[in-house]
Amino acid sequence: MLRLLPLLLILAFTLYALIDCLARDEDEIRALPKVIWVLIILLFAPLGPIAWFLAGRPRGAAVRRETGDSDEIVGGYSLGSGSSAGRNGRPLAPDDDPEFLRRLGEQQREQQRRKPSDETEEL
Repeated sequence: MLRLLPLLLILAFTLYALIDCLARDEDEIRALPKVIWVLIILLFAPLGPIAWFLAGRPRGAAVRRETGDSDEIVGGYSLGSGSSAGRNGRPLAPDDDPEFLRRLGEQQREQQRRKPSDETEEL
């Protein structure tokens, strides 16, 4: 059983690197095209995945600033654009979408304004 452990660890590390590579956009990947990185990861395990994390994966992958506008990218999703779509048009979760939160706040304020007037009309 212990002889299988290194093999399973290499397989898991290779699979993680492969999924990480495939999830990245072509313009995020450094040094080589995505197709070449996928081949390197698959054909040269465990050195291919190590090379991916050292040379191919984008720096600051978790949090970075987009150039050209004020959008902050966290985990691949835009937090500051004011629209309901993140980077590459992917939708944001409702609690991360500033436009949704703004509309929700306006609706709550409107309901609070209506509530006192509705109670006085009933009397």
